[in-house]
Amino acid sequence: MLERLALWRERGWAPIDEAAYAQVWARFGGSVATHPQVVQRLAGLAGLPVRYLGIERGGELIAALPAWGRHLALSKEGLKAAGKKGLFDLGNAEIILPASDTAQAPLRHRARYLSGLNQGRFSGLKAQPEQLAMAREPEELSKKFRYNQRRELRLLEEAGGVVRPASDFSAAELARIYCDLFARRWGFPATGAARMAEVVGLLQPFIIGSVIFLEGEPIATQLIYRVEAPQWISVEYVNGGVDPQTREFSPGSVLSFLNTQAAWEDARARGKALRFSFGRADREYKARWCNPVEVWQA
Repeated sequence: MLERLALWRERGWAPIDEAAYAQVWARFGGSVATHPQVVQRLAGLAGLPVRYLGIERGGELIAALPAWGRHLALSKEGLKAAGKKGLFDLGNAEIILPASDTAQAPLRHRARYLSGLNQGRFSGLKAQPEQLAMAREPEELSKKFRYNQRRELRLLEEAGGVVRPASDFSAAELARIYCDLFARRWGFPATGAARMAEVVGLLQPFIIGSVIFLEGEPIATQLIYRVEAPQWISVEYVNGGVDPQTREFSPGSVLSFLNTQAAWEDARARGKALRFSFGRADREYKARWCNPVEVWQA
């Protein structure tokens, strides 16, 4: 029965290798959670082999996907099915699968939070009740809002606050800072905390953002991954941590301002669109920074 279901699910698709998948992604683009190196490294950490599938027309691959059984590779559902729930955290990541704009490839693997960019590339998509929060362009934020963010940054710096790029730190240091501040903010451990240093080490080339210090101690950080596709930059803000005792300085808000502005400047300098996802549109603070966007599932 399972074999017959797999044959039905993969009807029209054919196995390809990792290199071929990477070539399709490099040509058509994707998101953080479908990037070839992100898939390869996290699947390796999980010890779960990836089955790469593609569709060819006219002698060229026009669509591809990485799979764990009936699920997309790296998905929460795929980890759970393998008995490895919470091994690592990519949040409720926006999913963009590599395909030509008009491929209309049949997507029968289970997937959620599929970007609207998949429309036309894949068929069989259904509207999902939840939405994703995507960072607004700087011009969409009111002048008063931007002024207040700059003012909060100035007050923090006048109190001795220092902003340092995430690239200043080793993987072990970043993981420790993130897990510590996450636990302080939320009162429970971060998803994947036990192996966070390994995950950060594997994905460090894709990490962007800053860490805010006050009196020599970290008080705010965000775990953010970035990949570059041919037409856009995909950024995934997984989660963050803040020292509650420093709330008077709004360091979390200051960090969101700094990180989003830097990402917009980077994307515009490269002449590319920016897709900066804050994950599911489920919290009030996200509404200050983001627009809700529709997503699909398969």
